[in-house]
Amino acid sequence: MVHESLRVYITPDTYTLVPVYLDPSSPTRSLVINRDTGSFVLNHNGTDSVPLLTTLTVYGIFGVIRLLAGEYLIAITERERVGRLGGHDIFQARQYSLTPIAKDFRHLTESEADDRFFWNRHLQSKLVDITLNNPDQDLSDFILPVVFGFVSIHQTSIKSRPTNFALISRRSRFRNGTRFFSRGVDRDGNASNYVETEQIVEVDPLEDRYEFEGKVKLSYVQTRGSIPIYWAQINNIKYTPKLIIMELPDTFICEDIFSLQAARRHFDEQSKYYGKTIVVNLVNKRGYEFPICEAFKNTVYRLGDPRLSYYYFDFHHECRNMRWDRIQILIDQIENELLQQGYFHAEGSQICKTQTSVVRTNCMDCLDRTNVVQSTIAKWVLTQQLRAIGVLSNKERIDEVLEFMHLFRNTWADNADVVSLAYSGTGALKTDFTRTGKRTKEGMLQDFQNSVSRYITNNFLDGSRQDAYDLLTGNYEVKFRAMSPFVDQRAVHIRLAPQVLSVSTILILLIFLIPHSPEYVTLIRLVTFAFLAVIVFLVRFIVNNGSEYVGWPSLVPREYRYFRTPATKNWGMSQTELSNGEKFD
Repeated sequence: MVHESLRVYITPDTYTLVPVYLDPSSPTRSLVINRDTGSFVLNHNGTDSVPLLTTLTVYGIFGVIRLLAGEYLIAITERERVGRLGGHDIFQARQYSLTPIAKDFRHLTESEADDRFFWNRHLQSKLVDITLNNPDQDLSDFILPVVFGFVSIHQTSIKSRPTNFALISRRSRFRNGTRFFSRGVDRDGNASNYVETEQIVEVDPLEDRYEFEGKVKLSYVQTRGSIPIYWAQINNIKYTPKLIIMELPDTFICEDIFSLQAARRHFDEQSKYYGKTIVVNLVNKRGYEFPICEAFKNTVYRLGDPRLSYYYFDFHHECRNMRWDRIQILIDQIENELLQQGYFHAEGSQICKTQTSVVRTNCMDCLDRTNVVQSTIAKWVLTQQLRAIGVLSNKERIDEVLEFMHLFRNTWADNADVVSLAYSGTGALKTDFTRTGKRTKEGMLQDFQNSVSRYITNNFLDGSRQDAYDLLTGNYEVKFRAMSPFVDQRAVHIRLAPQVLSVSTILILLIFLIPHSPEYVTLIRLVTFAFLAVIVFLVRFIVNNGSEYVGWPSLVPREYRYFRTPATKNWGMSQTELSNGEKFD
């Protein structure tokens, strides 16, 4: 069992991590980190009597990261209990410490968890490798898997039945990143912004119906993820980036064959964990999004995988003019699939039913439209679950339990905001519908504010966030004595253009604000026109070279940055409009 808290004893030569037990007689095995060699050794004798520099209490090892100055230990120093689920306390990590392992900054010599959501797996690799390679050094009790995502646990009641309602979203550690710097799929089939969301309900049993100890446990899992082909959007400081659908340069042999292979690997992985996949595509069938919508449809068609069912729903068209109730059209289309897939249902220790497939929903970002649809599907499934255990009658719906629905909607909206914040840098759009069940003008105003924030964040601030993702997940390895990746390698005239534009604008303002003698009117007009010409030229220059002024990641170059092939191309099938509700399997 992973230790819940550790006492760290810091000496000039070692860090010693000792588990904190409620029972003083419990056997103590400490983890000793040598600050000279960087080695990790399991000590069966507790702590040694050595001079201490200081001590502190931590709540788990987040991992070990290698930076230019050496290796650092990342520990969780503050946590907050968010609830209790399945007899276990669930905590949110609130504060971390970053401590150098080497005592003088010299360069050093070289329990089962779902690996996809073991978000600090790279940072834990040193402890994991020692455990796997040396049977005498089992550090598994010190290896703390951390989930990056959202957790909400609330004790409530549904029709006077005590209920534990939980929502958990787990973000994959693979192909991690920000909105415009992480799209599509990689060669291994890992999709960007891939999130597994699980809705869990624990209900106290009725004494006259159930003859077991414990709770009735209900669970339902959905996934989301970027469209699993090679595509990208190139930031160029315009509101709508350039959309491209591509093959990677070093793998191109014939059109789209490798996108097809990557998509196959992605859906093979889905089938491995969830069984059949019900694909729900919400991308627009017209305009800017049409090429990627058509490409995805044709990819699924060409895969010919019997484990896939594909459904298309034109979200923006069907729900135009704030007709958000029309999402029910999609539910009606996939209802038979939902009935067949089932859900997890356990009574005490007995498993009564399991979920046999999963709904995988996507839009362009897998955020706003996806959030609305996932919460609607989760609500429909919850109604079926509560009917099955007798909490609701066969004619009742969970929508009618108003007090619980307030909690349900706000929990799903909070989940939407957290998932969106990690990917886009802002809260989700359309959460007014998720929170209230209807679209409001106030919600539309909030969406406008978030859209403006997204534009600024995605164009100018996300590069550093992407660098952080790449460093923490191991996509970038620090190399000692290598040239700094943060050196600006743009041409001088590219770098100077914004500064010259700023100076020219300030001078124009000064010309208008400062009074001048009449004899200089002609000269002032000439100077004004000259500066205006410079400003117009520079604005056009910056717009035409917009991608040069985007805050790109510095650690891992984006392979598509200078890709020139347009998105619109013949995808091998008719270019007629997609039919709403189109389905094939």
